[in-house]
Amino acid sequence: MTNDIEPRELDELDRTITERFPGVTVRKDLVSNLRGNALVPTYVLEFLLSRYATTTDEQTMRSGVERVSQILEEHYVHREEANLVQSKIREKGHYRVIDRVQVSLNEKLDRYEASFSNLQISQVVVDPAVVKANEKLLVSGIWCMCDIGYQYTNDKDEVPWQLRKLQPVQMSRDDRAHYLEERPHFSTEEWIDLLMQSIGFNPALFSDRAKLLHLVRMVPFVERNYNLVELGPKGTGKSHIYSEFSPHGVLISGGEISVAKLFVNNATGHIGLVGYWDLVAFDEFAGKSKKAGKDLVDIMKNYMANKTFSRGGEMLPGEASMVFVGNTSHTVPYMLKNSDLFEELPPQYHDPAFLDRVHYYIPGWEFEQIRSEMFTHGYGFVVDYLAEILHNMRDVDYGPLLDEHFELSSTLSTRDKDGIRKTFSGLMKLIYPTGEATEDQMEPLLRCAIEGRKRVKDQLCRIDSTMTPVEFTYKRRGGGQVNAVHTLEENDYPELYFRGQKQPQSDEGTQMSSTASPKAVKPAMDKANDTENSQLSRIQRLANSAKVGRRKIEENYRGVTYDGLFAPYIAGTTEIQIIDSYIRRTYQIRNVAEFLETVYKFTDHEQEIQVHLSTGKADPQYQQDQIEQLNQLAGIFQPYGINFTYEFDDNLHDRFIITDTGWELNLGRGLDIYQRFNTKDGLDPQVRVQSLRRTKAFTIHYDKRQ
Repeated sequence: MTNDIEPRELDELDRTITERFPGVTVRKDLVSNLRGNALVPTYVLEFLLSRYATTTDEQTMRSGVERVSQILEEHYVHREEANLVQSKIREKGHYRVIDRVQVSLNEKLDRYEASFSNLQISQVVVDPAVVKANEKLLVSGIWCMCDIGYQYTNDKDEVPWQLRKLQPVQMSRDDRAHYLEERPHFSTEEWIDLLMQSIGFNPALFSDRAKLLHLVRMVPFVERNYNLVELGPKGTGKSHIYSEFSPHGVLISGGEISVAKLFVNNATGHIGLVGYWDLVAFDEFAGKSKKAGKDLVDIMKNYMANKTFSRGGEMLPGEASMVFVGNTSHTVPYMLKNSDLFEELPPQYHDPAFLDRVHYYIPGWEFEQIRSEMFTHGYGFVVDYLAEILHNMRDVDYGPLLDEHFELSSTLSTRDKDGIRKTFSGLMKLIYPTGEATEDQMEPLLRCAIEGRKRVKDQLCRIDSTMTPVEFTYKRRGGGQVNAVHTLEENDYPELYFRGQKQPQSDEGTQMSSTASPKAVKPAMDKANDTENSQLSRIQRLANSAKVGRRKIEENYRGVTYDGLFAPYIAGTTEIQIIDSYIRRTYQIRNVAEFLETVYKFTDHEQEIQVHLSTGKADPQYQQDQIEQLNQLAGIFQPYGINFTYEFDDNLHDRFIITDTGWELNLGRGLDIYQRFNTKDGLDPQVRVQSLRRTKAFTIHYDKRQ
């Protein structure tokens, strides 16, 4: 396994990280080398690496990784090997295992008993002192290294398994003093890149905005009682950080949970998840078929607003942040045209009173689908070390710094301001943990914080017509201009974003938009509407120009493009079939990508376009690349309203494009109409301009189905 570790030169950031934080950094690609089929969280693997492989010396690192690999191989319990491990414990008398352990109180026998998830043993007696020191064992369980003994007796109330030693797989020391002391040795950009590498990503592949949105995902770990929603396409890593990053967070799969599990079991008096965890995340929260009782929703609303829940007549405080992540089925313009950006939530949660308690809405559609090249090979903090720092930073509040340097619009509600302050405080703790930053450094964090709350409030005004729009503006203390904050979707689709809505009132009581100035609102929207109408009329004119016929192109022609060949026949369509047995190699898949670009140009962006490809399987040595590239294609075009799907059919012969408007295009060569050119030379204009490429000889027949 260690043979997979490639030697690499340390860059300047890696050298600074490892010099300033010796013993708590690790090369991030080691985790994927180690994981194999051991289904343990990242923080468990990095906890082990922090003991044996936090070094930049290649030989020592290899030795450490080999040691961790050996520990996992010998002591991590695979569920299918449970009987074998049980046998080892019996034959040896005791054995060390790595497993998820949960404890419950056996009231009949007045003792604590542990169950082991993969080892599949239960009723193992646990010393009360162990439970007292690790209370999370009583809730949803934690990963531990345990020494399990075996001693058989004839007592029917006794089990042969004995818990001789239990050690949670997490760091416990608070290293904030050193952490804060070293922060000034990094620039803002370097520190953000360090955090990105710490959560496993290569910062060079992300824009500044993308990095900041990734850090917003971390705010619930560092900010108490923070309520976050992220909805977006699947495959963008929405839930990954909540399951892998920290032992202080818990991820609920499926999005459904009971009051007893989440808050309190009134029958037993046992406190639920919010009483023990820093963060409770709900995966797959979206879905209109999901069910939730009114009592659960009401208790959640009270908890999210007041940070308390009741046990009988007693009100109990809770500090857990709430995170709700789920997949969207439609594009942003489709949602803005037909409903709202919360449309995917279950009906019980599509409730203004519940949504108004959300501090931030992360636009999940802005994240790219996760690809292997996005992961870093550089150094970052051992995630458990960073998670412990963030856990202890929850005691700090940098919200007052906002009020010290900036003034928010007086039209904002108390909940608007609370959401903005909490996000700002969380980002400050992540990026400027000492609290020392200039106004110019604070301002991007403030704008990010305002945008996330604005996205919530603007959608609430769509859902509830009685809710009053407000002005999301700010200015610096001591004077200065009023600055408006916009969401990207507001700028991209103004004609849809403000459809049917009142404009917010300014502090002076005059009508004011979130766009540049009150006078600019109507002209800007009129221009957007004119542009949209022009686009639709252009599409209609193109569709009307489509004629039945044949087009024959000779060898070595230039000036032939997909736009010229296909635009009239796909204009106004919503469903397209591509039938071509030979979409197998990279250059052929690139042809499909360029066809999808043409589809995007000549269809209505307020509609979602279905494009389905039927093709043959590549040769075995290329099949995995074919599948990965087709999946990548689907992910790339989904945010633009093109839902690309594919299937394999090895019985195909002819090549067609078929539209739901009745056109059938018989393609002699399929989409492969150009002679070979150097696609790897990004400076060659042929890569970007089809009209500069020379053609192969081909014929297309344009027929109209009856």
